[in-house]
Amino acid sequence: MSRDDRVVGRGNLSDKDWSVLESVLAAAGVRRRSENRRRLVDGVRWRVRTGAPWRDLPPEYGPWQTVYGLFRRWQRQGVWARVLTLLQARPMRQGSSHGR
Repeated sequence: MSRDDRVVGRGNLSDKDWSVLESVLAAAGVRRRSENRRRLVDGVRWRVRTGAPWRDLPPEYGPWQTVYGLFRRWQRQGVWARVLTLLQARPMRQGSSHGR
């Protein structure tokens, strides 16, 4: 199922947010692009937001083992910490949809 064919959950990244995150991921050292990366990242975000067990991940994010694998690989490589640092260093834009 392609991303365009599925219903995007309310907690998933918008196109605008994804474009920002994609550039931050590149700056954080994530080089290889993946067609499914956005879906997997949305799955990680769903799991972190809900606190549910990995095995309860909704199927639209892909197999829970794949999403968990990405999460752990990036955790071991320090990608999440670099992403957070880079996002915190970004200047705030006026009209941000996140109310900050």
